Amino acid sequence: MGNIVAIVGRPNVGKSTFFNRLIQRREAIVDSVSGVTRDRHYGKSDWNGRQFSLIDTGGYVKGSDDIFEAEIDKQVELAIDEADAIIFMVDVESGVTPMDEEVARLLRKVEKPILLAVNKVDNNKRRENAVEFYSLGLGEYFPIASTNGSGTGDLLDALVEALPESETDEESELPRFAVVGRPNAGKSSFINALIGEERYIVTDIAGTTRDSMDTKYNRFGFEFNLVDTAGIRRKSKVRENLEFYSVMRSVRAIENSDVCLLVLDATRGFDGQVQNIFWLAERNRKGIVILVNKWDLVDKETNTMRDVEAQIRREIEPFTDVPIIFMSVLSKQRIFKAIETAVGVFENRSKKIKTRQLNDIMLPIIENNPPPAYKGKYVKIKFCTQLPTPQPQFAFYCNLPQYVRDPYKRFIENKLRKEFDFSGVPITIYFRKK
Repeated sequence: MGNIVAIVGRPNVGKSTFFNRLIQRREAIVDSVSGVTRDRHYGKSDWNGRQFSLIDTGGYVKGSDDIFEAEIDKQVELAIDEADAIIFMVDVESGVTPMDEEVARLLRKVEKPILLAVNKVDNNKRRENAVEFYSLGLGEYFPIASTNGSGTGDLLDALVEALPESETDEESELPRFAVVGRPNAGKSSFINALIGEERYIVTDIAGTTRDSMDTKYNRFGFEFNLVDTAGIRRKSKVRENLEFYSVMRSVRAIENSDVCLLVLDATRGFDGQVQNIFWLAERNRKGIVILVNKWDLVDKETNTMRDVEAQIRREIEPFTDVPIIFMSVLSKQRIFKAIETAVGVFENRSKKIKTRQLNDIMLPIIENNPPPAYKGKYVKIKFCTQLPTPQPQFAFYCNLPQYVRDPYKRFIENKLRKEFDFSGVPITIYFRKK
């Protein structure tokens, strides 16, 4: 289970600089995928071998400071609800402001780890001035300068120390399916239709958070856990912030799942927020099945299934090898197909290919289509193997890994998909020095 860390604080205290600093090392590695719409407010980071997701809550508030006054409570509440630890950032230049006191008041009631970071401390005078932040009643503070990174090491040491140990539950051998998508796409109805009024549930496991429920599901000969994030708790307060809220919810559900069932409303199409959730799942290397719901409401003359499917595949390039299923929850059309496909994707994601078989198939393909020469150098690939990771990753050993370009990586990926069926599953390929 990934831990989620939220950064809160008023505008212009340097949250984004700090956020970018923490995720840049990883982002460079994780996001070499072309065409990923980078969500500026969500990223992964790691420190001392502990991975966590970072959410910059501030990025969502647009408008002036007085609007912000009203927003900050919501932001902080959201962070309190969804995160495992909170970094509260203040800035030494402006000292303790009434808004900081308001945030501190909300945070003092919380049982979760709270780390107070005093930013812009870049000389001794400022270090002395930082003492006034003891008045917020949050105990020790961490003086940092997010522009040059000084002090962030101590802060991160304390953060990682404070993060709850991720518990692995004994249910873990069952596949975990998360039903995600934007509000009102039909997630709840889909889950209800699956579970059926008669409730074929074996047990109800209390959710990983009090919002996402895990339901052990056993029907049609399949057994899995359903991670449901569809509005178990609706706060009227967060109406305006629904977009952010549903992305926050999706983050947790996606991280705790093996396969994401992305439900979208056929009448609204594959729009920006749905795409964000799709790339979130892809970046987390989860299996994905796209479910186009309410297909019965679409005017079939103008939109044939083939056109809509082609349009979605254009949007998700280069990762187009994803099952797309047209269904209607109301008429229970193809619901079983959706689950059957998800189980198939789960099996693809856990597939292990024997090294010998991999080499027997891939080396002749490579021999017939070697990487093009680059700067007069020829790359010779000698050997390949699947790495022992939870999701499919492959290493190809060669003399000059640095000369293998992206188009060739995609060529190799497409061949792997064709030969071994990795439908719905992101694959990572490394070229390494022999």
